[in-house]
Formats: sequence, structure tokens, C-alpha cells
Amino acid sequence: MGSLMCLPGFTDGVIPQTPPIPAPKGPWGHIQDRHKGVTSPRCPPPTLVPSAGFRMAGQGPVPSSCDCFVALPPHTASPAVIFAKNADRPRHEVQEVVYVPAATHQPGDKVQCTYLEVEQAEHTHAVVLSRPAWLWGAEMGANEHGVCVGNEGVWTREPLGEDEALLGMDLVRLGLERGSSAREALEVMTALLERYGQGGSCKEEPVPFVYHNTFLLADRTEAWVLETAGRYWAAQRITEGSRNISNQLSIGSEITAEHAGLRQRAQSQGWWSGHGEFSFAQVFSLEQQPPRMEAAKARFRAGRELLRQHAGHITAETLMSILRDKGSGICVDSEGFRTAGSMVSVLPRDPALPCVHFFTATPDPSRSVFKPFVFVAGIKPVPQVRSPTFPQDPAKLIPRFQSSVDRRHELYRRHQAALELMEQDQEWGQKLLETLQELEKQGLEGMKALLEGTETPHPEELADLFFDCVEAELKFYT
Repeated sequence: MGSLMCLPGFTDGVIPQTPPIPAPKGPWGHIQDRHKGVTSPRCPPPTLVPSAGFRMAGQGPVPSSCDCFVALPPHTASPAVIFAKNADRPRHEVQEVVYVPAATHQPGDKVQCTYLEVEQAEHTHAVVLSRPAWLWGAEMGANEHGVCVGNEGVWTREPLGEDEALLGMDLVRLGLERGSSAREALEVMTALLERYGQGGSCKEEPVPFVYHNTFLLADRTEAWVLETAGRYWAAQRITEGSRNISNQLSIGSEITAEHAGLRQRAQSQGWWSGHGEFSFAQVFSLEQQPPRMEAAKARFRAGRELLRQHAGHITAETLMSILRDKGSGICVDSEGFRTAGSMVSVLPRDPALPCVHFFTATPDPSRSVFKPFVFVAGIKPVPQVRSPTFPQDPAKLIPRFQSSVDRRHELYRRHQAALELMEQDQEWGQKLLETLQELEKQGLEGMKALLEGTETPHPEELADLFFDCVEAELKFYT
């Protein structure tokens, strides 16, 4: 299989031991005892080291949330759109990776989202989701048509809806299940937002944590930024270059589509005179920003600068490196919040080539492995990254969140145990991280051959791909 020999299922090779870490037998080929970066020569290698919580100088831990990125030609190194997201969540929340196959539904069927039941679509696409284990929606994900969506929390002049409605994370999943393009997903999400509104707690705790949402959507040809304030929204189409979002409204006057009553609403509230330029961000942003949004301004600028530095040469490895950047706060590990899961997707312009989606399924990408997933028939279930279910789930009982349950999946448990050992013995921890980095590098090299069309593995091998990658990682934690 040429360069794909390094991927799970493509070889029965044995991984030689890398003292002092007992490297198990497995299907990943030969891992050398050496440190290799996973990025292109134009992108600095990721820093995979034990880390303290991110703080701004002279301050306590900065409340953080997510960052989303997209790069399109000519900023990408190859003719592809590349999407990436860090999902920053409450520190002990577990994020699982879930594959849901395509399905056909009967007229009148309903679907139970996190809080609200809505009408089901006649057909739903196959999706892979990275989501907080207690809810129905997702922080980020992709569908079988090469559509990717991620969301961010924002606070706006519109009042927050504490009444249970659709979460922004529900809209992410609904858009992916129903949209065969980024534009179609956008139309699905805005229609549902206008009909049902957004609201309800976004945190698995008795004290509500409520926000509005911005979204980044991408497919093989274009990307869209969708920003919301209550039921109102504005969208910007991106056809080239790069873009990031980070917990603030960022669409100015460059609006491609908007809620039919958006400007009337702004005028009626006295936020806009009705004359001159209309800037969505300026009109709907709070005059007094909460600390989380203030902190996001620096992250937004840092993310934009990192994209600019690599313009013309951006690869999946570039965006993985950006997601691992701790100095900017894009990768966060503080007392209250941390990066709970990360995703990078490569969406080739050539429809004959497959899209490849990489997920960590574990917290802190600077100490996690990005593992590839490709949509094919017969995807093998991966219970190692699925959280347990509970008959009396406190997220579903009314009143909600009156007790807590242990949602840790197997990979999460093993990964966290390894992180604790890394903190105790940094020399050992660095050796383990270098070995895991080599594991990731092999996966990236194999996927590069797939994306370039130089290798065509059997569909059943790709169906087992994510499962085998997770299994290989687990063996290193044993």
C-alpha cells in the first residue's frame, strides 16, 4: 500500500519498543525513537509539553471559550478548504466523538434535541460529531458531503433566553444532518433559529450558563460566518483567503445575507439611526463587554495573525499547530475552562478525492493525538470514545442537573491518567509525547497520500480507520 502502510489496518507490523515507554505491538508500522515535528517546514512544530493554565500578565485565569478557523485557496498549500476548531468547555466536561449514519424518516416524525423537540427532516445525512457527552448537539462536526460546522458563544444586546429552546450546539448538528453544502446548512440553521429561537443552559450545572452563538461553516468550495443575536442573524460568505471567529461579533458591513427584520429591529431599539453604513458587529455588540468577550479580542487578533503568517502555505498541520498555541490562549488549560476537544478537516476541491477529518477526542491538543476519520460505508463503531449512558440521566430529568454522573469514556480515562503521570515525571512524559507525535505524523503522512490521490485503500480499511487509530493510542497508555 506504499505510504499508507503506516495506517491502522494496512500492516501487521510490530512497533519496536521506545524505552522507557513500553510500546505495544500494533498496526502502525515502525515508530523510531526520535522527535519529529508534524508540520510543514513553513510552520513551526507543535509544542507538546505539560502546561500550566493560560493567564494574561498580572491577572488570574482568563475565562476562555472557542476558536474556529478556515483557510481557502490561495492561502492553502493545496487546492483544498481546511477547517479547524478548538472546543473550550468547563474543565471537567467530557467530549465524545460520535458517528451517526444517514437515515430516512417518516412524515410527522420528531427529533428530540437537547431541550426541545422539533420536526424531523425526511432524510438526514451521515455525520461525525465532537460533542459534550451530556447533550444532543455538537460543538463541531462534519457530514458525508464535506460540510463542517463549529460554534462559538457570544453575548449581544438581545436578551439571553434562559427558557429552554435550541442550543447553538443543536443548530450545529441540525445543519450538518440536513445540509448538503455550507450554504444549505446555513439556510437550515437560520430557519430553525427564527422559528424556535435559542436558549437554555449550555453547561451541565444547576446554575444556568447561557449565550448566543456565532458559527463557521465550510465545504469544498466556500465558507460562511453566521452570527446571531437572539433570533436575529447576519451571514458573510468567504470565497478565498482565511478567516477566524472567537467569541465576538465580527461581521461588519460585509453582510451577504441577513434576517429579514434585522435592520428594523436595530432601528426600533435605537441601536442604529437607519442612515449610513450598517455594521452588524457594531450595532448588536454590547457596549460593556463581559470578561470572556474582552479576552476573546486578543485571541481573535492572534489567530488572524497566525493565519496571515502562513498564508499561501496553510496545511492541516499548520492549523493543528495553531490549535496547540498556548501563548495566544487559543489552546487553554486553566482552573475553570480548557480545550476539551479539537478538530481539523481537509476538504479537497476535487470531488473525486475524499474529505479527511481529524479529531482528538481528548482535552488539550498540545498533549493529544489528532486521529483521522473518513466517511465510507460500514463505519466501525468506536465505543472507546463514547461516553456511558444513564437511565436516570440528570441532564434529562426535570429539574435538570441536580446530581452528577461519570461520563468519562475509555480514551478520556487513559489519556487523563497519562497526563497525571506526565506532570509527575516530565522526562517520561516528554518521551511519551514524542512517541504519540510520531503516531500522529504517520497518520498525517498516510492521509496526505489519500488526499493527493496517490493511494486508494479499500473502503473496509477506511471504515476501520478511526477505530484502529484510537486503539493504537490506547495501547500506549496501557
